[in-house]
Amino acid sequence: MKLRLLLPLVAVAGFASAQPAFAADKVRLRLNWMYYGSHAGFAYGKDKGIYDKHGIDLDIRSGNGSGSAHRLVANGDSTFSYGSCASMVNLAAQGAPLVSVAVIDAEGTDGILVRPDTGVKTVSDLAGKVLLTTANAGVNTFFPLVLRNAKVPDGSVKMTNVAEGALVTGYLQGTGGAVGMLGGLDDKPSEIVAAGGAKPIGLSYADYGVTQVGYCIVTNTATLAKTPDLVKRFVAATIESYKATEADPKAAIDAMGDIVGGTMNEDKGKAQATDVLKVTLGVLYSKANTEKKLGLHVASDWDAMLDLMKTYNGLKTDKPASAFYTNAELP
Repeated sequence: MKLRLLLPLVAVAGFASAQPAFAADKVRLRLNWMYYGSHAGFAYGKDKGIYDKHGIDLDIRSGNGSGSAHRLVANGDSTFSYGSCASMVNLAAQGAPLVSVAVIDAEGTDGILVRPDTGVKTVSDLAGKVLLTTANAGVNTFFPLVLRNAKVPDGSVKMTNVAEGALVTGYLQGTGGAVGMLGGLDDKPSEIVAAGGAKPIGLSYADYGVTQVGYCIVTNTATLAKTPDLVKRFVAATIESYKATEADPKAAIDAMGDIVGGTMNEDKGKAQATDVLKVTLGVLYSKANTEKKLGLHVASDWDAMLDLMKTYNGLKTDKPASAFYTNAELP
């Protein structure tokens, strides 16, 4: 009798142990650009198995500007995007189903980079000059406000759009008479120097009264509504990955080199990426984030950014800033 009772239990146990483990959720993360130092946290989390631990099979894809990255989330191509928070707000205010679920760069590093041989020292010196940028780049959002605050006449600065891959080359060659370009003061200076150029003059948007939230983790509102657990796990894994990157930046850069390969895995490429990552790690927390909680959307930061966008950037929305983000998914 004992044997007859035991055999079915053994059979069930054997059947259960033969079943495959639950498959991890496939997640596509769309970056704002091609890999650079600020993205090292994602690479480190993937390489170290942090995303795996949270049940996520992470596929990291390069992008072509923050606006483009967010649109790919809105149309369902990608699950999450990493890009300009202001760019996301612009799209969401126009009806795109987007919401920020975490902040990585809590303060913006947008700026104007100018060749030192052009004689341009301030934003006021840009009147009558040509600058390069890339369509859909988040850095475009507040540029008109910078000009206005510097009392540069509307239309006096000509903007020329080029492909992201041609931006630094065009800057160095002065394409179309350009004296500089719009870009991140985190990644572009080191990229310019690595390409053989002199260290650029950096004109920070913040010095001209433009303070903004930097880069967000964005998802589709439908994704958040249908799979909140997936969003929560992805956010937790990302926060853990960037905390690990804070603790060991070199290991994170090495992980990115392993994933990307090529020049990113060479000493020169790693040095350039390290310089960029230092800037990113320096803006993980805004001054208003007194509790130093990584990923937190600080209400006062978002209120200030939305007011700027409404007043100076033509943003049309009757929604409060809190409609564009949620802290509910933070660990």
